[in-house]
Amino acid sequence: MATDIEELSDSTFRVTFDETENIETTLTASGDEVESWISNILRLSNRFVVGIDVEWRPSFSRYQNPVALLQLCVGHHCLIFQLLHADYIPGSLENFLSDPSFTFVGVGINGDVERLAEERDLSVCNAVDLRELAAERMGRNEMRQKGLAALAMEVMGVQVSKPRRVRMGRWDQFYLTMDQIKYACIDAFLSFEIGRRLYDGDF
Repeated sequence: MATDIEELSDSTFRVTFDETENIETTLTASGDEVESWISNILRLSNRFVVGIDVEWRPSFSRYQNPVALLQLCVGHHCLIFQLLHADYIPGSLENFLSDPSFTFVGVGINGDVERLAEERDLSVCNAVDLRELAAERMGRNEMRQKGLAALAMEVMGVQVSKPRRVRMGRWDQFYLTMDQIKYACIDAFLSFEIGRRLYDGDF
């Protein structure tokens, strides 16, 4: 499935997925920008599903590199927060992640949530693994073995490319490539959209 990206400003991009889904994406290391993004999201609704994902630089030893990015997506609004380079982590983000009125969905989310808690003292409330949700909602136990791309095909009917060169790239660098921004955005968007469809019965 082809994806495109357009740079709108130093920190905002429009990522187009499946030719029809335009995702407004904020890439930032600024706590102030994160606060602004959350404020805008909260104006949309007070109860919703949130796609969540994290990225870190792959390690080929026992040492685990720290989480570099936190991605959040609600609807067609995506945040890519560069935790490693952040000037500060705003309280509004802590409150957002720990708010019990939100449901955070992702693949392998438990490991991501543990790392956010251990490394950044960020507690994520109502974390739901999409594999478990899909197995329950679709009545298919094999969904528990699927990755994000396979779930996207099963639930959304779309084929997603996840190039290894991007997936295994330098997520800790300050200047991310356009391919990295697309990849990080799409992962969070797919998590949201799969979760939304499973909860709504739209699959």
